[in-house]
Amino acid sequence: MNKLNREFYNRDSIIVAKDLLGKLLVHKINGHEIITKIVETEAYMGVIDKAAHSYGGRRTPRVEVMYGGPGFAYVYLIYGMYNCFNIVTNEEAVPQAVLIRGVEPIEGIDIMTQNRYNKPYDLLSKNQVRGISNGPGKLCKALAIDRSLNGLDMCGNKLYVLEGVDEGFDIVAAKRIGIDYAEEAKDYLWRFYIKDNNYVSVKV
Repeated sequence: MNKLNREFYNRDSIIVAKDLLGKLLVHKINGHEIITKIVETEAYMGVIDKAAHSYGGRRTPRVEVMYGGPGFAYVYLIYGMYNCFNIVTNEEAVPQAVLIRGVEPIEGIDIMTQNRYNKPYDLLSKNQVRGISNGPGKLCKALAIDRSLNGLDMCGNKLYVLEGVDEGFDIVAAKRIGIDYAEEAKDYLWRFYIKDNNYVSVKV
């Protein structure tokens, strides 16, 4: 399968957020390979988006990677304990990004479950299976994605996205989650997920 190139990410965040669904997120770590299918995303539209860290042109050390070129990882901490993984989109100086909200395990699931629960897959409950990676903090823990990867080139060979297989799924558009502070932007339908997938975080 082909790795997504810079031009794929060099587009409007809303377009990229939808096009990432069904693609394969790969993390190579400690000689192992974790492969997951992206099933839920959120678009953040930069300076015009009151929910975005870069709204109004805000520029801090944390968000600086968003002002660089497309196709780089933007990883930040929320609530002082959970990592969130984003991919920077659009051209340089246009600080947009896509949050990866949910992924479905494909390969390396025992590594993921050890990372999440410190036990093998066959000892998980049904709720734990679904909870492996159905949320941004959960998937970061399962895939061992942390702030050490902030600014990493997604067109490299450590953390990247492959084309995947066209499965002809339906895409649902919904409100983004956890942004009640964002005034009218909280109602924008900029969250996208694969309909009827078990690893979507919130199905509304």
